[in-house]
Amino acid sequence: MKIESKKTIVAAMAILILASGIQARAEASAEDTAAATSVIVAAIPQRVIVVSLEDRKLALIENGEVMKVYTVAVGKPSTPSPVGTFTIERRVANPTYSHKGQLVAPGPGNPVGTRWMGLSVRGYGIHGTNAPKSIGKAASHGCIRMSKADLEELFDLVRAGDAVEILGQRNEQTARMFGLPDMPGTGAATLTAQSAQPLPAAPAPVTAVTNVAATETQTASLPPSVR
Repeated sequence: MKIESKKTIVAAMAILILASGIQARAEASAEDTAAATSVIVAAIPQRVIVVSLEDRKLALIENGEVMKVYTVAVGKPSTPSPVGTFTIERRVANPTYSHKGQLVAPGPGNPVGTRWMGLSVRGYGIHGTNAPKSIGKAASHGCIRMSKADLEELFDLVRAGDAVEILGQRNEQTARMFGLPDMPGTGAATLTAQSAQPLPAAPAPVTAVTNVAATETQTASLPPSVR
């Protein structure tokens, strides 16, 4: 065999060994990345906000555990709250409320209070109120109202993208969740709003909530009135 042929064979073997090493390192790197991703995903709390319209209660669920329960105001019969599965799309602190050219600066008289959490259903959100006596009643134009202290606490605990389940009727699981007596004849427990009713038509987005103090202005469409 010629020396040139031996060199060629040796070079080819070296290339194969090198390629094998690169592939092994790539596979190990992929496994390490997958493992690291799994750890990161496991470390991210899985949050769900559950609202029972019948009970006028809101629960914050994290990794399957009830963390907080709040009393809220929900939509009145003529302007019901939407029922279904949504997400939090935006969070605005100290919003400025505007309606038909009238601006209401952040403060005690602001109809949406000190915080706004807009939902993925247009025109609806979780917010505060300048009518605190409405909490615990069916009194809103469809939004979920909270007292100032509860609202600000919840605002700090949730993030955009968190799921929101709004249930029209109590079931076994929500009864236990809110510490209420089970209702006779309730179906299997669910947090997927199986009893969902057709979504009420959202009012025209003629108002806006803006965080004037934020570096990037955020705007959320609201019903004609949220008082």
